[in-house]
Amino acid sequence: MPMKKLTASDIAEMPVEQRIQLVEDIWDSILELPESVQVPEWHKQELDARLEAYHAAPDLGSPWHDVKERILSR
Repeated sequence: MPMKKLTASDIAEMPVEQRIQLVEDIWDSILELPESVQVPEWHKQELDARLEAYHAAPDLGSPWHDVKERILSR
C-alpha cells in the first residue's frame, strides 16, 4: 500500500511533539549520508581562520564548561 505524501497543511495540523519527531527523523536520515551534504567553501575558510586564531593565542578562549556556566548563571 503506497504511503500518502505529507503536505505542508498535513504537517501544520500535527501536534508539536509529532512535528518535532518528524524533524528528528528527517535529520537522522540526512546524517546517514554525510557525504551528500555540501559544506560551503566559506564555512571551511571560517573554520580554518578560527583554528589559526586559536593556535596563535590559545589562552584567549574559554573552556566550554566556563562558557556554559556563564550563560546559565544569567
